[in-house]
Amino acid sequence: MNTKATLLGFAVGLCAVAGAASAADMKMMTGPQGGSWIPLGGQLKDMWEKAIPGLNVQALPGAGIANVRGVDEGKADVGFGNSISTVDGLAGRAPFPKATTNVCNLATLYPQYYQLVVNADAGVSKIADLKGKAVTTQQRGNTGELITRQLLEVNGITYNDVKVSFVGYTDSVNQMKDGNATAFGLGTQIPAGSIMDLAAARDIKMVDQSDSYEKMKKLNPGYTLMTIPKATYPKQDADVKVIGYATHLVVSCKLPADEVYTMVKTLAANTKTMATVAKDMATLTPAGMAVDIGIPFHPGAAKFYKEAGITVKTN
Repeated sequence: MNTKATLLGFAVGLCAVAGAASAADMKMMTGPQGGSWIPLGGQLKDMWEKAIPGLNVQALPGAGIANVRGVDEGKADVGFGNSISTVDGLAGRAPFPKATTNVCNLATLYPQYYQLVVNADAGVSKIADLKGKAVTTQQRGNTGELITRQLLEVNGITYNDVKVSFVGYTDSVNQMKDGNATAFGLGTQIPAGSIMDLAAARDIKMVDQSDSYEKMKKLNPGYTLMTIPKATYPKQDADVKVIGYATHLVVSCKLPADEVYTMVKTLAANTKTMATVAKDMATLTPAGMAVDIGIPFHPGAAKFYKEAGITVKTN
């Protein structure tokens, strides 16, 4: 018996096993505490681990901009993204230090609404009224924080003109409840749980953003104008126009095509489950998942969409 050959074969076998184990570990970046991306990430983890034998998904906290950078830099394999931020990343626009090259689209999930809520007694009826006031928004690296800054700027206000706080949803709500902040800006679904929490303690008002839309669209063509219907929040007696965009899933372009195919196929089969967290996903179809938002799809995802009769752009 050739002992050296046997040992060599054993070593090669160990390397193969180690390689298979690492390939079965997937890091997924979700969102900030209090948002919907963390529970949605938990659902994806469960369904993908059941669909792909041996897969272990590690869900990590994140944010729209940070997730795209994380996937691009190889720190994560999949993450939630916001269309406008991901497009900025592909183009290498601020706040991205350089153009992303390893970010592929998996699926569009649901619309997001940028919501600017103020205490009803604050005397604020338009964004320009916030000059000199205290504003709380999401942490830097969140898409909602970027939109807060941009909305202020197109209305002639910089962060130097307000007292700004970069914290999570819970801390922002507490600042509003305590009267330490006049306005709270965040990007999420409607109704937002954090705003409902605030509305249970204080009379609030949603600020209309329609007069800022054209200027915002010049900053990023991915912005849309969306409507928060009246009665979405307590004492909201009229529709409110706000800046909108789309939440989607991004993956590393280096992931195996067959794995990504199974991921998107499993997602399409479980939209009703995910609608328990994001109600807009109740009516999500493969056509909706394949909407062109300016980010090329992973070839594995493209295969699934092709089987559904939909042709998408790939890298």
